[in-house]
Amino acid sequence: MNAHSLFTRREALKTSSAGFGYLAFSALSTMAAEKAAQNPLASKAPHFAGKAKRVIFLCMRGAPSHVDTFDHKPMLTRDSGKASERAGAKLLGSRWDFKQYGESGQRISDLFPNVAKHADDMCIINSMHTDIPNHPQATVQLHTGNFQFVRPSLGAWTLYGLGTENDSLPGFVTIAPPNGNGGAQNFGAAFLPAIYQGTSIDIGGASGLRQRFARGNSGPQEAVSNIKNPKLPKDLQRVQLDYIKSLNMEKLNRDVHQPEVEGVIESFELAFRMQDEVPKVLDVSGESAETLALYGIGSGATDTFGRQCLIARRMAEAGVRFIELSHANWDHHRNLENGLETNCGQTDLPIAGLLEDLKRRDMLKDTLVMWSGEFGRTPHGQSDNGRDHNNKGFSLWMAGGGVKGGLTYGSTDDYGYQAVDGKVHIHDWHATILHLLGLDHERLTYNYAGRDFRLTDVHGRVVDEIVA
Repeated sequence: MNAHSLFTRREALKTSSAGFGYLAFSALSTMAAEKAAQNPLASKAPHFAGKAKRVIFLCMRGAPSHVDTFDHKPMLTRDSGKASERAGAKLLGSRWDFKQYGESGQRISDLFPNVAKHADDMCIINSMHTDIPNHPQATVQLHTGNFQFVRPSLGAWTLYGLGTENDSLPGFVTIAPPNGNGGAQNFGAAFLPAIYQGTSIDIGGASGLRQRFARGNSGPQEAVSNIKNPKLPKDLQRVQLDYIKSLNMEKLNRDVHQPEVEGVIESFELAFRMQDEVPKVLDVSGESAETLALYGIGSGATDTFGRQCLIARRMAEAGVRFIELSHANWDHHRNLENGLETNCGQTDLPIAGLLEDLKRRDMLKDTLVMWSGEFGRTPHGQSDNGRDHNNKGFSLWMAGGGVKGGLTYGSTDDYGYQAVDGKVHIHDWHATILHLLGLDHERLTYNYAGRDFRLTDVHGRVVDEIVA
């Protein structure tokens, strides 16, 4: 017997004498249905008036060298080749010049000539530090605040706190997420309800991406796994989904509290709505030639990340609350010169295009754009053309969403080994992000296993100095 026949038979039972007992059961079931009908993704009021409505996180996996990008160290350049007192290896000065940009005069490396044009919109934090200099643990801590235990990700906490502005799209999307270094834990919900975890969009390599998003190609839905049902048209899908939901609701009524079942109901409903909305958002074929060029789409090296950035803007515009983009291979133990130039060349123009596009659409003011890796690199060299891991000092930048533009905050020592002034830990950074969104990191809690958990655990301070 198929799902439609079972559903029809169940409906008939309501009107038969044999179904009298069903009416009493139905009353209880309705109460549970009303409870589950409260959309957990509905937009929620923040704790206070936030400056940012949404987040775009540009995650540079592998740990970019801060002393070659955003942390100008003239003494390191001067003493390049001398023995380091801390490591015994030779100091390695940056091979790129740092120039001053904008009215603020922020110093940014020649590796980012296009991003540098937005210096007056950027807050560069040169005093970041984290706990562990290993990629897996540091990446997980960057995303969840904790490298020892499984905890909800920053995106999941954001969605839990604020909900989404479009219930036909996921509220938290991660594009090209990392397979290693924590994998799904970096965008997971852990003990929060499953509906708050990130939806992964796997867009593959450059050739696959161009094929999926080519003009007239109906393939954008392929970027989200299992979003299409190849066996049933949409009207029969609805019948099937209603029947499955009715069974789940009966179980929910019996168990009273069953978060897993609630999550399944919510996820099925969201997936059904996503079939129509996601392909529209992912299809960039309607964008103008000027916009595509702004992101470097169709220009070889910048094409792949450019499309990611454009999709991020489209998602932000459509009401997605938290969007993360990933770019890999910043782990330059060797081949620093060519490797760093390649990575920056692939991302500089697309990121600048994203900032410019958000500005001209009047969206940057309430969109928090963040760029960071999991830690930084050492001032001393490896094999004369590489740098080792450094968790004691690194750089990241933020733009829009209520941060002070044109500000360089904090500093590392003269060579860039460790943060010494205005130190900002990952917990402080997370607290500040939530604050910009109108969320108090000490009040945004979830009770699990007998205690109230939060993103920052028992740590974290809002870095008020960078808030506009």
